Amino acid sequence: MLETLDAAAVRRWCGAGLAALRAHQHEIDELNVYPVPDGDTGTNLVLTLTSAHEALQEETGADEPGTATPLGRVMRRMARGALLGARGNSGVIVSQILRGMADTFAAAVSVRGGELAKALRRASEAAYAAVARPVEGTVLSVAAAAAEGAGRIKSDDLVAVAREAARAAAEALARTPQQLPVLARAGVVDAGGRGLVVLLDALVEALSTTAQAPVATAPAPATDSPDDVGYEVQYLLDAGTEAVETLRGTLAGMGDSLVIVGTGEGDPPTWNVHVHVGIAQVGAALEAGVAAGRPFRISVSRLDDRIDDHAAHDHAAHDHAAHDRAGHDHAAQRAARGHAADDHPAHDHADRDHPVPASGAPVEPGRERPADPQRAERGAVVVAAGDGLTTLFAEEGAVVVGRNPSIAEMLAAIDATGARRVVLLPNDANTHAVAVSAAREAAAAGVRVSVVPTRSPVQALAALAVRDSQRRFDDDVIAMAEAAGACRYGEVTTAAREALTVAGRCHPGDLLGLVDGEVHVIDSAEAGPEEALGGVSCRLLDRMLGGGGELVTLVLGADAPAGLEELLRAHVAQAWPFVEVQAYAGGQPRYHLLVGVE
Repeated sequence: MLETLDAAAVRRWCGAGLAALRAHQHEIDELNVYPVPDGDTGTNLVLTLTSAHEALQEETGADEPGTATPLGRVMRRMARGALLGARGNSGVIVSQILRGMADTFAAAVSVRGGELAKALRRASEAAYAAVARPVEGTVLSVAAAAAEGAGRIKSDDLVAVAREAARAAAEALARTPQQLPVLARAGVVDAGGRGLVVLLDALVEALSTTAQAPVATAPAPATDSPDDVGYEVQYLLDAGTEAVETLRGTLAGMGDSLVIVGTGEGDPPTWNVHVHVGIAQVGAALEAGVAAGRPFRISVSRLDDRIDDHAAHDHAAHDHAAHDRAGHDHAAQRAARGHAADDHPAHDHADRDHPVPASGAPVEPGRERPADPQRAERGAVVVAAGDGLTTLFAEEGAVVVGRNPSIAEMLAAIDATGARRVVLLPNDANTHAVAVSAAREAAAAGVRVSVVPTRSPVQALAALAVRDSQRRFDDDVIAMAEAAGACRYGEVTTAAREALTVAGRCHPGDLLGLVDGEVHVIDSAEAGPEEALGGVSCRLLDRMLGGGGELVTLVLGADAPAGLEELLRAHVAQAWPFVEVQAYAGGQPRYHLLVGVE
């Protein structure tokens, strides 16, 4: 066991933490209390730590042979990698926790138990400071409890402090349903908090041994062939060290993403075994465990490409032809409808599953990028998926970045605008934190970025339609925010998990109609998928138009049936004859229909 934290231990922690998050990824994803098929916390945390791990690998390659890397530098590298790779609110908050620890370690001569306790306290403070409206019962509460537990024992024993922090965090996680009613109703603990507990457990493991950290490799992509499709095999194993080394060699020849992590406790010790194999090797992977010792808590699940699906710039093809715009320019139509800046106050947008980090501080004029004749004055970045939506936003002069982007991907899109002042439209509550962090990073490079808190692509269309380069930049941002806030948004999707909603309980496969992020319509789709989709969409329109509206925007998803647009146009014409309808083939995945009402 270590008495003083060093760079090697930080690297072991990062590797073990990534391996543990991958092992628990599906479990953490399933803690999501909302039934919508995106924003999975476990996946976002894996992607965030993957970036941190890659940053440390680059740092190792840059070291001079025979020299030791300073602890502060390697910790800062880990935190910086996590920040640039952060996805979703949980990823951003964890990156801030790592940054708080890095700041403490950078100023320390040596890191023993007392310094680790200080680092955890500063990490908790950094996490709370990054959030505009802190909510207890989330990862914030778990981080605070870890810091309190570490400081309470008044010890300089590094491992003892880490163990107490992990224990206190686990107890705080168990209390989260008592703090957040939505967790209590769903019967789960907070997903982000669970991820932090996994990381703290990995820290204890890294400090308890000087062995090399497990190599964390990227998951193998699944293929379409039934014989080649990837499966994730996991089990706990009671076995001796020599038997496990034999098992490691056996499994390495069967598949990849192999991680075997020991707890160091028990006689024989217990190991967590994780490997990705083809379907033909599943049985052999289990038999190898039986040969090595006593496997238990066995889990075999088909890989569903979560990481690739979240990380890729998703541009799903749409088989409908582009709809005729009838000679009407989209921006002109919106502007003609009137989005006066003093008519529509901006809405207050709360995150679906985590508090939203605060907006960055305004950039002082002296920090803005100097005038460059090769750079445009203003630009816009929009988060969207689907060929149709990408084309629509490009026609509005925006750079489009794929769904669930990292901070690094957003920064690349900001740079691609070639502008000194940029408006960023995240189009999702779980992406807002990433957008704000990207804006802060861009400010350091002299580019001023303002985030308009859009929750849906239809709000982004409304915001871009009122953009006016003749206005002052700040006034233009206000007008765009108010136009977005004045646009109510709806979505039709298929439930990804069972959940208790304001409209009742839904089950996987049910069709859901959401208004401003809350489920209002549920249909079991027993009557047939196309009929149910049309019925849910019409009921959703009636709910939204019941509160008033003059213009309805329909954005059809990648799998929308051919007759859906005509059905909805006919319904609006009959039930709401004075409402204008615009429709576009968005091609977005996961959401069969997006609706905007202005």
